Amino acid sequence: MEYVNHSISPLGEIILASDGEALTGLWFAGQKYEGSTLAAEHREKDLPVFDETRRWLDDYFTGKDPGFTPPLKLKGTDFRKTVWEVLLTIPYGKTVTYGEIAAQIAQKTGRSVSARAVGGAVGHNPVSLIVPCHRVVGADGSLTGYAGGVERKEKLLEMERSTSKS
Repeated sequence: MEYVNHSISPLGEIILASDGEALTGLWFAGQKYEGSTLAAEHREKDLPVFDETRRWLDDYFTGKDPGFTPPLKLKGTDFRKTVWEVLLTIPYGKTVTYGEIAAQIAQKTGRSVSARAVGGAVGHNPVSLIVPCHRVVGADGSLTGYAGGVERKEKLLEMERSTSKS
């Protein structure tokens, strides 16, 4: 059984999903691919992992690097999971390009990876914010797509840049 809960953020409602132990999803309500990894059969429930995730979100939206990651269980292909693991290494307040991630994966695996393939995996990240897909930018630094909306991506990056300087 999977469970859902909700949180309100300065950028809108957030939907949380869990298998009962770990966080399996975090989406802005209405975002592209919302609930894409969520089982058709699920129910609303309060869980400790949701409380921990809300603490993370509270820290994050008050301009602090939370300094911890709630337990995660990422659902996706091996390639997508590899990309999401790289996303987890991007420091608070920093950005990387799709090409840099592709190069990092190619170096690690010995297989060539395209920036476009990385972009597809980034776009399907089921745990927004905590797995920081908003920190990935185009080769020229442009704010390319974000499932939660480019406007939100811009606000998230602005907030991180302004608070990471202090």
